[in-house]
Amino acid sequence: MFNSLSRVHIAAISSVLAVLAILVVTFTFNEPSSAKKSKPAASAPENTTAIELPELTFGVYTSDKPTEMRKKFRPMLRYIEDQIAERIEDAPEIKLVVYNSYQLALKAFINDEVDFVRFGPASYVIAKQKNPEVRLLAIEENKGKRRFNGIILVREDSPFGTLADLRGKSFAFGDENSTIGRYLSQAELVEAGVTARDLESYDYLGRHDKVVAAVLHGKYDAGAAKESTFAKYKEQGLRELKAFDNVTKPWVARGGIAEEHFIALQNVLLNTKDPDVLKDFSKSLSGFAPCEDSEYDFVREGMERSRGFFSKPEDEAASNTP
Repeated sequence: MFNSLSRVHIAAISSVLAVLAILVVTFTFNEPSSAKKSKPAASAPENTTAIELPELTFGVYTSDKPTEMRKKFRPMLRYIEDQIAERIEDAPEIKLVVYNSYQLALKAFINDEVDFVRFGPASYVIAKQKNPEVRLLAIEENKGKRRFNGIILVREDSPFGTLADLRGKSFAFGDENSTIGRYLSQAELVEAGVTARDLESYDYLGRHDKVVAAVLHGKYDAGAAKESTFAKYKEQGLRELKAFDNVTKPWVARGGIAEEHFIALQNVLLNTKDPDVLKDFSKSLSGFAPCEDSEYDFVREGMERSRGFFSKPEDEAASNTP
């Protein structure tokens, strides 16, 4: 009887073990996918590397407040990024870098630290001089035109009627590398017979909005700014003393940019026709057009004339050395 009970006990244990074995096998082959993903990374092959998306860096300087620059450029850059993705495989992401000064943006671009930029004409001229490899992507058109105005402005209640009346007065310029805020406005003063030594004082304030605010609040008798900034604050008590021509802004790529990326960027810009996209970026922007370096000879001539503003050439030499 004892032997009979032992055989029954052993048989029962064997049955339980068999069931457990089946459950273990079943659990192993039906492991949830989430559990599989949680396996230690150390089990991956040693030669496994993360996939890095290509990137293009876009640089711009603060002609207005940094917050305004980011607000203005981010939607346009996302649009360009999306349009490139429709044209090429492995399309790059675009990173926006806002520099605190024209000088820093110029230096970064000349040294190939950013892939493409939107510069003022004078900044392009200087960049091309320092690094001949930089390449024009396109030129902006404002209401179908490639020229727009810079403004020499004064307070509405000021007695000045001509630029010559500014002798012995104070003047606010923008950045030392600004086309309107420095070079072309100084060229206009030279044409009127007013040089640095004829002014009581002058300063470079960096941004157009700072120039307008300084004149408006009586810190300077006159100043130079782009037309859109002047128009924004005109009704607060400003008036135009003299308007002068400027060439619209170029979009420029560094010399070493991948050809596939250069072609894609240029193609996107030249084919941007949607009025909503254009006006969201700039109210006056009507499109982009192909352009040659000679388009900016007008600015080169103005920059050369502006040298007469200084009695000593070394007074302005540092401005051309990013």
